[in-house]
Amino acid sequence: MNKILVANRGEIAMRVMRSAREMGIKTVAVFSEADRNAPFVKYADEAVCIGPPPSILSYLLGDDIIKVCKRLKVDGIHPGYGFLSENAEFAKKVEKAGIKFIGPSPEAIEIMGNKLAAKAAVKNYDIPMVPGTENAIDDVEEAKTIAKEIGFPILIKAAAGGGGKGMRTVQKEEDLEEEMNMAISEAKSAFGDGSVFIERYVNSPRHIEFQVLCDTHGNYLHLFERECSIQRRHQKVIEEAPSAILTPEKRAEMGKCAIEVAKACNYVGAGTVEFLMDANMNFYFLEMNTRLQVEHPVTEMITDIDLVQEQIKIARGEKISFKQEDLKIQGHAVEVRVYAEDPANNFLPDIGTLKTYKLPAGIGIRVDDGYEEGMEIPIYYDPMISKLITYGKDREEAIKRMLRAIEDYKISGIETTLPFAKYVMQHKAFVTGKFDTHFVEKYFNPEALKDKKDYSELAALIAARIIHEKSGKNMLEGNGELKVKQSNWRANRYCN
Repeated sequence: MNKILVANRGEIAMRVMRSAREMGIKTVAVFSEADRNAPFVKYADEAVCIGPPPSILSYLLGDDIIKVCKRLKVDGIHPGYGFLSENAEFAKKVEKAGIKFIGPSPEAIEIMGNKLAAKAAVKNYDIPMVPGTENAIDDVEEAKTIAKEIGFPILIKAAAGGGGKGMRTVQKEEDLEEEMNMAISEAKSAFGDGSVFIERYVNSPRHIEFQVLCDTHGNYLHLFERECSIQRRHQKVIEEAPSAILTPEKRAEMGKCAIEVAKACNYVGAGTVEFLMDANMNFYFLEMNTRLQVEHPVTEMITDIDLVQEQIKIARGEKISFKQEDLKIQGHAVEVRVYAEDPANNFLPDIGTLKTYKLPAGIGIRVDDGYEEGMEIPIYYDPMISKLITYGKDREEAIKRMLRAIEDYKISGIETTLPFAKYVMQHKAFVTGKFDTHFVEKYFNPEALKDKKDYSELAALIAARIIHEKSGKNMLEGNGELKVKQSNWRANRYCN
């Protein structure tokens, strides 16, 4: 494999290209008009504009991407995550064109891309699953009967979906019909498939996933777990590896189940098996993601394995060069997704220009990003700017390092989720490891961010007043405004 096209953009495109370059493999970028000046376009050996900014007119044009591959004599396509990464039809077309799809087979994507099909595939294995329906359901009366058997509260979930779309929690029978109709409608809109099913609602759930790696020679391994329970709107925002609560015995048990899930669909490549865990440490198979995960860096940090390079080697037909017993957890890693969102305003996207963009640095700090200072955050794509990852000898050091990295990460021109990440890192529930997927609803109050901002301003103003009074130097303007560009606060508000 001498040349790879990365059918993606931003930080994941950069991340794949870096690993390919280390392997001596040439890279091709495809980009939309909105990304013409993006770092990944400049970094690639070759780059081709694929269309206008909307992804449906550019990054989702699978046939056009394949044409670029043929014209530039590309050997393989790495889909990253999102866009076409879990599109079985695209994977089939890539294979038919004689190009290697750096990922699992179309059949595995198809099976695991539908939650009901995934459940059916693993049914014959000893894998615990949340009690619920085995088939899609659209009859409200039937749903009520099943819900009574399972017991309220229940979850209505889209069979074809993810990211929280088409998902509804129903606390009591009288709400079921309305919530079910809403779930079906949302699933149709998001995925073109209104199929839904019912599961028992797991109280105080934790979201724990296992990284698997499988080759074409019958080798199936897991690279331990990632804790992904800090979420907003059913989407992950902070991840870590390993989990703070798993015992070695529970880890081995869950890892074995993850491998069984991979075997159930003859999986090849890097994939992730996701589990829900209840307050009593019972775990249940949730789904399998047939691609590289956003949070894969924390696994790389604790195993010292480049997952992208492993994906490429497996796609070339190579055997995995290590065995399960060779793998050991080394230290602890935490990842924060830095979004262009305002956590003080219900995490709404905050699109604009990166007026200041300075990365943190130092031992144990990694930033996977796709932007530079002065760039616009496009409105057309996911608002993630970067992934900030820290590593330490243990969880405490990784968290302390993350707090320092957040302080050193300078971004202005837009609001970001960095203040929220700092709030989480300092919260007792997170520090002690006693949290679940409801962390945001239970503990987060946007006012806390405003209060912390106010107190930092207050400290600066009081310090300036003390210096002013002791030194006689005019650090304050005549109207009481502090001579600091970042602040439009009036010193007299606190100091007079």
